[in-house]
Amino acid sequence: MPSGVLVTTTASLPTVVIGAGPVGLTAAVHLIRRGITPLVLEAGEQAATNVRDWGHVRLFSPWEFSVDPVASELLTANGWTAPPPNEFPTGQELADRYVSPLAALPALRSRIRYGARVRAVTRRGVDKLNDAGRDDAPLEVVVETTRGHERVLASAVIDASGTWQTPNPLGSGGVPAAGEREHAQRIAYRIPDVLARDRGRYANRRIIVLGTGHSAFNVIVDLAELCKTEPDTEIVWAIRRPRLGNTLKPGANDPLPERGAIGGHVGRLIDDGAIELVTDFHTLAVEGENERIVLRDGDRKLAADEVIATTGFRPDLSILGELRLDLDDRVEAPRKLAPLIDPNLHSCGSVPPHGVDELGHPEKDVFVVGMKSYGRAPTFLLRTGYEQVRSVVAALAGDWTAARRVELVLPDGDGIGTACCAPPRVEQVGASSCAAA
Repeated sequence: MPSGVLVTTTASLPTVVIGAGPVGLTAAVHLIRRGITPLVLEAGEQAATNVRDWGHVRLFSPWEFSVDPVASELLTANGWTAPPPNEFPTGQELADRYVSPLAALPALRSRIRYGARVRAVTRRGVDKLNDAGRDDAPLEVVVETTRGHERVLASAVIDASGTWQTPNPLGSGGVPAAGEREHAQRIAYRIPDVLARDRGRYANRRIIVLGTGHSAFNVIVDLAELCKTEPDTEIVWAIRRPRLGNTLKPGANDPLPERGAIGGHVGRLIDDGAIELVTDFHTLAVEGENERIVLRDGDRKLAADEVIATTGFRPDLSILGELRLDLDDRVEAPRKLAPLIDPNLHSCGSVPPHGVDELGHPEKDVFVVGMKSYGRAPTFLLRTGYEQVRSVVAALAGDWTAARRVELVLPDGDGIGTACCAPPRVEQVGASSCAAA
């Protein structure tokens, strides 16, 4: 028997859930409810590690749409008091008031391993090329811990690891620009907490913000708030588009009122001269010059003290490289799911409910759920992730009637705006992209 292999009998193999965030732990709750043993592997040292990293961001989703109904029932039976349904939590509040209580449930806490980073998933003794015995071989999860590498056998794998750890580069071709890696210490690729934790890094500095999504809006609004007390802070907003069009008109072309409102807020900041807007800028190179970071687009250049690249995220598919996945070649989502979440056609409020049939792959009993299931599409809705895992777990339990039944109900019309997932911390009218979670 190879050293480091955790052996268990076939009948008792757990379903491995990768990630102890809101979707991963909700999956574990559904597994327990169905009599299936979960094993949750979390790379961080506590539940919702990634969520806490964007804990300063306030959700579009009120508590009503940020908590799974089955998980809520189990929590309530264990003495949990549900937050007010119409209040909008921050990421930190979501972690503290929902995810952490889930992780502490007696039925679940012994099933979570922290500090367990998944490095690969495969079939035991069967590589990607081989057909013989493939579906009968247990799944094998390679895990890195402080004790070294271990191998965990599993009957099924639900990957809810998200995309937060794999942001897109700022290079305009989808790969890092020349010199980008060398100057990475001056570039933030997520939504920094410029009003608190990261204030010292950005106060009274010249900042370039890249990206045209609502995460960029979120950062700009926070930086403008910072300017009120740190007046030497300069904001440059660089976008690849030749023009903004209707993006910054309040509510323009946006079925989500709150999300549309932040565009109007940013538009007013531009009109007031609080932001320098640079259009049609494609970062081809990153350089250092006179203690500043310089972005180049041919002969054009922008210099600043810091860069914030809100350029989106992508899934880390490397850990699933030995599995047979059927992915859309553009979105990098399951092929049947991709047309339902295409960001050219959908916002997070218009993505229809979906489940096991759209999430399935040629590899038996392997599912990618949550934000990672959406590939590069920034349209994820937290409650949709809960519906995904409900359907997947029902299928794993053999209840295909429940697996194919739609149980997700979202508000209609303007109310959909309350069901998206990430507005800013300043002013309820501001909103970041649906992809922050």
